[in-house]
Amino acid sequence: MTPIDQQIANELSVQLVQVSAAIELLNEGATIPFIARYRKEKTGGLDDGQLRKLEQRLSYLQQLAERKTTVRKAIDEQGKLTPELARAIDAADSKIDLEDLYAPYKQKRRTKGQMAQEAGLEPLADVLLSNPSLNPSTEALKYCGPDTAISDAENALEGAQSILVERMAEEPQLVGRLRDWLWSDGRIFSKAARGKQAEATKFAAYFEFQQSIREIPSHRALALLRGRNESLLSLRIDVEDTDSRYHPGAVKVMAQFAIADRGRAADAWLVEAAEAAWKSKLHPALTTSLLA
Repeated sequence: MTPIDQQIANELSVQLVQVSAAIELLNEGATIPFIARYRKEKTGGLDDGQLRKLEQRLSYLQQLAERKTTVRKAIDEQGKLTPELARAIDAADSKIDLEDLYAPYKQKRRTKGQMAQEAGLEPLADVLLSNPSLNPSTEALKYCGPDTAISDAENALEGAQSILVERMAEEPQLVGRLRDWLWSDGRIFSKAARGKQAEATKFAAYFEFQQSIREIPSHRALALLRGRNESLLSLRIDVEDTDSRYHPGAVKVMAQFAIADRGRAADAWLVEAAEAAWKSKLHPALTTSLLA
């Protein structure tokens, strides 16, 4: 008996012994119909539907456990596995939540933010985020000079902003909340792909289409995805337009990092970073995730 056995028993509202018996039979190569029909005495009467749910959850949870081991090892090899992060990995109950935790530690091609960190600009990003009353240009000049890789204050601020943008886009709790919010309040928007309207007549009903993503029926979702896969439709997921000065997604990023436009010296620079994190990284990544 394993923690996975117990979790499945809780989810199906059945006895642990029933789940363990069914898993044993599956591991021996027995099929669902065979177990449901001929092994009721061993599984305590689990029916076909319960057994199929059990098999699906067993596969998912086993894959999740294996992935947790891989993620934990990869982060530990970087020397960045803290006790708090290890507990968060252990507690992740979905692959999506686990990948959100792993995102900041994934090995990837060198980004603008990484290059800015290597140039020593992370303290500049940190000080402006923690004290928006400071003048960005004045602070940036401290990182410029003949002995540095930074030519001027503008380049220093651009690098520091790249660091913040990537940090915002990889904050696990923020990513999870934004994903839930888009799923709850978001709408899927469809239009004909540029220059493809004549070829896409079979998708004419979706040239100017929108609907709540949570309410869209499966047949319509499949039609939209087919149109996108054939490069005939362009899809995006977003919330309805508001009168707000900033996109609601950017507002949520600002709230997460305690950024507000109060007229202080660094406020506009910080808001720009939050808007860039939403527009260039978070929104595209979340749209891809939700469409998948």
